[in-house]
Amino acid sequence: MDLGKTDRARIAAAIHASEARTTGEIVCVLARTSSAQATALPVLLAAVAALALPWLLMSFTALSLQLMLTLQVFLFLALLPLLSLPGIRVALLPRSARRALAHRMAMEQFVSRGIARTKERTGILIFVSLAERYARIVADEGIASRVPQAEWQGAIDALTAHMGDGRIADGFVAAIERCGAVLATHFPSAGADRSELPDRIYLI
Repeated sequence: MDLGKTDRARIAAAIHASEARTTGEIVCVLARTSSAQATALPVLLAAVAALALPWLLMSFTALSLQLMLTLQVFLFLALLPLLSLPGIRVALLPRSARRALAHRMAMEQFVSRGIARTKERTGILIFVSLAERYARIVADEGIASRVPQAEWQGAIDALTAHMGDGRIADGFVAAIERCGAVLATHFPSAGADRSELPDRIYLI
C-alpha cells in the first residue's frame, strides 16, 4: 500500500469538490489489513505442528528424547512468525472470517473518525481493506434512512475495478465522485456549508 503525496492530494481534492455540492461529509480510509489482531490461528497451527513433531520423529527416527523436544521448540518458534505474516495469516482465515474482521474495522473507523457526530448525520465512510479485498461504503443514519445501500454499489464497483488494476488513487477518486453525486441528489448544498470533517484519506 503506497499512496504518495500527489495521490493523497488528488483524493483530498475530490472529497472537497464533491462536498461542495452537498451537505454530506465523505471520509476515506485505506487499511493494509483488518486481520492484524487475528493471532489465535497462527499460534494454534504452530502449536499443533510442534506437538505432532515428536510422534513423527519417534516413528521414523532414533533421535533422543532431548533432541526431539529441542526440535519441537525450534519448529514452534520458526512456524509462529511465518504463519503470522500478514499475507499468510489472512490466507489461513476462512473468507467469512476475513469479511467479518474487515466489516468490524470499517465500523470502528466510522466511529473513530467522527462520522457519526456530524450535525445532520449525513456522513459516509468509503473503506477499503487491501489484504481482505474488502470494500464498503457505510452511511450514517441521516443518509441510510433515505438512500438504500444498493445505491452505493456503483461507487463500490468503480472503486474495486480501478483497484483491481492497481490504481488505488483512481479507484478512490471515482468512488468519491459517484458518492458525491448521490449525496448531491438527496442532500444538496445549502450554499454556505462548512466542512465538519477533514478532506483527506486515512492510511492505517
